[in-house]
Amino acid sequence: MITKILTTTSRYLLAFVFIFSGFVKGIDPFGFTYKLTDYFIAFNLDFLKPFALYLSVAACAAELLIGLLLLFGVKIRTAAWGAFLFMAFFTPLTFVIAIFNPVSDCGCFGDAIKLSNWGTFFKNIPLFLAAWLLLTQRKHFAKAINPIFETVIAVMLVIVSILPSANGYRHLPMIDFLPYSVGTNIPQAMSIPAGAPSDEYITTLFYEKDGVVKEFNEQNFPWQDSTWKFVDTKSVLVKEGFKPPITDFTLENNEGLIVTDSILNYPGYFLLLVSQNLEKVDIEVTKDFNPLCFKANKQGFGFACVTASPIESIDKFIGNTGAAYPFFTADETMLKSVVRANPGLLLLYNGTIIGKWHFRDIPDIEYFEGNLLAKQTEQFRHKLQNQRALCFSLCIVLLLMAFSLVKRGRRT
Repeated sequence: MITKILTTTSRYLLAFVFIFSGFVKGIDPFGFTYKLTDYFIAFNLDFLKPFALYLSVAACAAELLIGLLLLFGVKIRTAAWGAFLFMAFFTPLTFVIAIFNPVSDCGCFGDAIKLSNWGTFFKNIPLFLAAWLLLTQRKHFAKAINPIFETVIAVMLVIVSILPSANGYRHLPMIDFLPYSVGTNIPQAMSIPAGAPSDEYITTLFYEKDGVVKEFNEQNFPWQDSTWKFVDTKSVLVKEGFKPPITDFTLENNEGLIVTDSILNYPGYFLLLVSQNLEKVDIEVTKDFNPLCFKANKQGFGFACVTASPIESIDKFIGNTGAAYPFFTADETMLKSVVRANPGLLLLYNGTIIGKWHFRDIPDIEYFEGNLLAKQTEQFRHKLQNQRALCFSLCIVLLLMAFSLVKRGRRT
C-alpha cells in the first residue's frame, strides 16, 4: 500500500516537473540553445555548438513528452525509462557543475525560475529517487487501454510536445520571462531603489609579526601596534544585495560614445531595430525597414538599429540593403535577451517597452500611426485574453480526447 502511494506520488511529481520544465524551455528554444552553447564552451565541446538549436528543441520536446505520458498514463513504462535516464544523466552532471561552477545558472527552468547550481543539484536528488522508484515499479502499471488507442494518444502527445518549440522558433516566446518584456521601463529596471539591501562581505585581514601570519577582522586588527605588518586582505561575499533586473543595457554610436540615455529619454516613441548578427539577417526581410524608418521620422518617432556586429559588417549591410537609418552597437548577449529574433523590433515610449516583434510579425507600416500607446495597450490585453483562452481550450480538448480514448479503449 505504501509503495503504491509512493509510486503514484512519484509519477505525478515527475509529470508536473517535466511538463513545467519542458514547456518553459520549449517556448523559448533559443534561450536554451544559448545555455547549451555556454555548457559546450565550458566543457570544451565546441564541435557541438552547430547542433545546439536542434538539441535544444529535442531535449525540450522529450522532457515535455515524458511529463505528458506520465500524466495521462500512456506508454508509462517507456516514460518511466525516459524519466530515469534524464535524471540519471543530469543528477551527476549538476553535481559536477555545482562543484566547478562553469556556468552560473543551470537553465533547467529556462528564464522562468533561476536556481543556483547547488540548488539545482539538491532539487534533482528527490526527482532521481522518484524516477528510480517509478522505474522499479514500472511492471506493476497495468495497461488500461487498447494498444492501438494508446499509440494514438501517444502520437497526439508527441505533436503537442513539439508545438511550443516550433512556435518559439518562428515567433517570439508566447510567455516572455526575460527582463525586457513588454511593459518594462528600462531606466527603472536598471536602477536600485532607495534602501535596497547591498552586498554583505566578511573581510579577513592578514598581519605578520615575528614571522607569524595571523588573521584578523575589521574590528580587532592591530591598528595601534606598529610591530604588526600588513600582508594581505580577503573579502568573501556572504549575502547578495539587491540586483536590478537589467544591468547591461548600453548603446554606443560609431564614435564609441554612449548614447543609452538619449534613447531611453527620447520624448515619445522610438523604434529600435535589434540584430545580434547582421551577417545572418535575411536581406529579404529588410525591404520594409527603410520605409518604416521614413514613416517613423515623418511621425516624429526615433528610429535606429542596434547590433553587436563590427563596423565592417555594418558597412556591408548598408551596402547590401541601402539602410538609411543610424546604427548603434551593443553587447551580443544583452541583445539576445532583448528580443529572441534576428532581427527583431522594439517600440519604446519614454523608455518603456510597449511593443516587441519578431521580424515575421512586424505590423504593416500603416500601423505606426496615431496613438500607438493605446493600440499596444489594447493589443496586449487581447493577447493575454487569447493566451488564457487558448491554454484553457487546449487543456479541455486534451482531457476530453484522452478520457474519450481511454473509455473507448477499455470497451474493446
